[in-house]
Amino acid sequence: MNKAVILGCNYYIGLSTIRCLGVHGIHTVAVDYNENDRYGSESKYCSERLIAPYYKEDPKGFVRFLIDYAKNQSITPVLIPCHDSYVEVIDEYLEELRECYFIPQTEKGLYTKVMNKETLHSLAMEHGMAVPETVRIDEENYIEKVEEIIKYPCIVKPTDSPTFVATFRRKLFKVYNREELLAAIEKAQKADLEVIVQRIIPGFDDHMYTFDAYLNQDSKVTHWVTCQKHRQYPINFGASVYTEQKYVQELYDIGAPFLEAIGYKGFAEIEFKKDAETGKFYLIEINARITNLNNLLYKVGVNFPYLTYRELTGAPLEPYAVKEDKHRVFWYAYEDMLAIKGYIKTGQLTRKQVFVSLMKKKAYAIWDWSDPKPGITYFKKIAGKFLKKR
Repeated sequence: MNKAVILGCNYYIGLSTIRCLGVHGIHTVAVDYNENDRYGSESKYCSERLIAPYYKEDPKGFVRFLIDYAKNQSITPVLIPCHDSYVEVIDEYLEELRECYFIPQTEKGLYTKVMNKETLHSLAMEHGMAVPETVRIDEENYIEKVEEIIKYPCIVKPTDSPTFVATFRRKLFKVYNREELLAAIEKAQKADLEVIVQRIIPGFDDHMYTFDAYLNQDSKVTHWVTCQKHRQYPINFGASVYTEQKYVQELYDIGAPFLEAIGYKGFAEIEFKKDAETGKFYLIEINARITNLNNLLYKVGVNFPYLTYRELTGAPLEPYAVKEDKHRVFWYAYEDMLAIKGYIKTGQLTRKQVFVSLMKKKAYAIWDWSDPKPGITYFKKIAGKFLKKR
């Protein structure tokens, strides 16, 4: 009877969340800030479509909209964000929103701590987690430290990823010398964005792994899955476009104690990179909301949106972990085609390697034969952009 209010359905993360809840008959409410590209809410499992004030331009109005909606319901709804910016707003107004919504996290500020690259770095070091060597640009003689400790090439990385991505349409700057380093920092400063400089952990994109977990209200990991990335877009420093479920016990052994120690609650995805030279896993970032891989996680046996809903509404599911390889991959076909072109052009992959990889069983980002409308809507959008460009 509790409704599930899903924030951000103009992307396939929101779509997969709607489906994961809708298949269990849960009333889903898709909330966006405009009507453009909200193909996720075209799903047959979407029960309500709402337009709220734009959270970036009017965060207070957005929160007031959510509160007013919840107060008009006879039973407390569950609130599920599907984008980092929504998580930031929830964290800022956590106390007010928790009065009328079920939200896993109870500690205000913790979402922000794990999403912010600088505070996450400090938090990880406090708990003995391996993190890439980092230099802050407000340190004395930071350029010399970069050149002595980190060396080139290195990355200039934002502390606030959502704003950086919205500004530059990329996750970071890769620099090869002092001139490029200074130019990248200047770009960030002109945009009023804080950045850090970090060592690149050696290894191809298939050295990127994820530990996806749910922690209950006692901050204990109850469900988890591990995955291995194969391709990203943009290549080397982008989002997953072709990722396989892969059982790696070591990721649980590293990630679970850390999340439990910091008192985390709800869903989290830790991204790791395995050093190609030493085999050591380094923490790269944490996603504090449902992620790109959600449909893959669902297909291999863990429905994170649903188990979140069940625990918060008083009917938790039995603990479960995927401790075998299911040989299924997440595939975002459109961006993977762009990625493949880049990998082949740069000589990082051959056509044969790509062809062989595509033979695996898929968990599609958007397409679903039993729920085709979102996929058709998305295809029309891409086709329209292509024709316009031509």
